[in-house]
Amino acid sequence: MSDAIFKMAQEAILNADSKLADQAMADAKKANIPMLDLLTNGFSKGMEEFGEKFASGEAFLPELILSAKVMTGASEAFEAEMAKEGKEGKKKGKIVFATVAGDVHDIGKGICCTMLRTSGLEVIDMGRDIPVDDIIAAAEKHGADIIATSSLLTTTMTEMDKLEKELRARGLRDKYKTMIGGAPVTTRFAKKIGADAYGNDAIECVKIAASLL
Repeated sequence: MSDAIFKMAQEAILNADSKLADQAMADAKKANIPMLDLLTNGFSKGMEEFGEKFASGEAFLPELILSAKVMTGASEAFEAEMAKEGKEGKKKGKIVFATVAGDVHDIGKGICCTMLRTSGLEVIDMGRDIPVDDIIAAAEKHGADIIATSSLLTTTMTEMDKLEKELRARGLRDKYKTMIGGAPVTTRFAKKIGADAYGNDAIECVKIAASLL
């Protein structure tokens, strides 16, 4: 019974089917399957499989967005169930994510934030056009483990370098892991400025965050 319900949850993610996701959760409750098991062995497995399809080119960005929304709904339902039981879903870590100052592109970062949340991370999405001082202040305020920044313009990539230099100047560089991404950004640039990692897309972003933690 449990295997069939786990399979249903996986299919809900792969097909971006929110009704099927609701059915899987309802069936899990009737069968007394812990929500954590359903999330781990069902929904998360589906997201992993979808991630592999996206990475190989079998699935595309619009499909990823839809599947991520279903996964987010499942994660929120799980958190709600934990709250009813007086428990808190254990977070794997905390990440502050911002599009750097001078850059107003937000879609890619938004997808990454969604994917990171579904992987169990607490994400503070600061939005776009965020100055370095504000990014560091947020990391300090929220006790972040990772600082992630995005840039889609070559002219604003310098803000990422500025962030690395400012963290070092304040004696905070060893306190955080830093990851960067965006269309013009490269692994070479990440190494040049001293960032800990570079992510090419949302799926890679999740894998890198997990490795940094």
